[in-house]
Amino acid sequence: MFSNVVGALRGQAHTLASLVGAVLVWEIAVRLLSVPEYILPAPSRVFEDLIANFGIVASASLYTLQPMVLGFLVAVVLGVLLSLLVVYSKGFEQVFYPLLVVLQIIPKIAIAPLFIIWVGFGLPSKILLVFLLSFFPIVVNSIVAFKSIEPDVYDLAKSYRASRLKIFWKVELPGALPSLFAGFKVAAALSATAAVVAEFVASDNGLGYLLLNYNGNMNTSMTFAVIVVLSLLGLLLYGIVELVERWAIPWHVSQRRDDFAVGKSPT
Repeated sequence: MFSNVVGALRGQAHTLASLVGAVLVWEIAVRLLSVPEYILPAPSRVFEDLIANFGIVASASLYTLQPMVLGFLVAVVLGVLLSLLVVYSKGFEQVFYPLLVVLQIIPKIAIAPLFIIWVGFGLPSKILLVFLLSFFPIVVNSIVAFKSIEPDVYDLAKSYRASRLKIFWKVELPGALPSLFAGFKVAAALSATAAVVAEFVASDNGLGYLLLNYNGNMNTSMTFAVIVVLSLLGLLLYGIVELVERWAIPWHVSQRRDDFAVGKSPT
């Protein structure tokens, strides 16, 4: 597990260097061109303001993190379970899948105010919106994953007289995990956006609430600071999913390619 973490960190070294370079270019350009702070503040100014208001931003981050994580986890559990029903029940697929596609087409932000009426002003409405935005990529990738198992593998498992449950745990689930994690990572990236959108609609706390306030007061540096923190929360959740993926499927070609990229000999 430790070697997987080290490999993941090494693989992100170039990305980190690119980000640092972009921040330096931003800082230099703002200072050389004397860009007004209310239009584009320098990264150093954003960092100073973030430190000065760290307590407020930290409290709001914890508030936003709750629906973000809970909505994502509910989407993972229900998304995988419903995908199994679609895969193994033809009748359920004919009824549920078209409805799922229609529901996905409906803009969630348009119906978000209805969630306040249905489930109230608090945490449940925000979890519901995060769930709805994260749910579709998980279901689609899960259905593709479980439908992509090679028939020859089934036949081989049946030739050894393996039970249906054992075939699922030993053949179907391991074969589906790469595509499952692809959906999980997309949903993790969407969950931060969904949590903020929910707070835009109705909230008196959280990063979305701070964004509206700072933007309304023309406090551009703190607006950027909140955006940075929100991005870090999304990256954190995405990174956790990626680490779990490296631990769960170290045998998959995507992980072994990462090992080759960092000069590690795969075992």
